[in-house]
Amino acid sequence: MAHVILAETTASISELKKNPMGTIAAGEGFPVAILNRNEPAFYCIPAKAYEALMDKLEDAELNAIADARLHDGKAMVKVTLDEL
Repeated sequence: MAHVILAETTASISELKKNPMGTIAAGEGFPVAILNRNEPAFYCIPAKAYEALMDKLEDAELNAIADARLHDGKAMVKVTLDEL
């Protein structure tokens, strides 16, 4: 069965056990796919990449809330940046 690997760098679980920080460093700041029997088992993501991902998810959630409120039929209230 074919599997999509969503990372440019891969490592085995054995490699991860032998040298966890070296495995993460091999990704050069990007996720590393950890393979078990040549199938992706999980992804190791550096802290900065995870934080950036969480920020993007939060932005997407806030945009969805703003869009829902924009189309709820209520009158829009205009404010300036100074008022915020």
